Amino acid sequence: MTYQTKLRTDEIIPNENICFPIGTILAVKNKYEKLTFSGVFEKYKKKGRDINSLIQALLSYKLTENLSISKASGWINRGEILETFNLKIFEERTLFRTLETMERTGKK
Repeated sequence: MTYQTKLRTDEIIPNENICFPIGTILAVKNKYEKLTFSGVFEKYKKKGRDINSLIQALLSYKLTENLSISKASGWINRGEILETFNLKIFEERTLFRTLETMERTGKK
């Protein structure tokens, strides 16, 4: 067996490629629909951003990155993630309001 002991290129050039966990995202979307969470949350928010898309994006973030909610808005506001969840750019406080809505839902 041979081992690579040196780089195959003399210079590494950074590029704009971005990767994100599509498997986790698809699993979250699948389970979210199977557990019919859409019907649970949609009645609590009629205007503005789609609460179900925000919750799914937030769940995907927490399952992959698991950092703060403040950093979640940056992760979700990437073009590829926004497109995947059919969202538009939003502010950090939108996620906090979504969490407050989820909390109120759980108390009823």
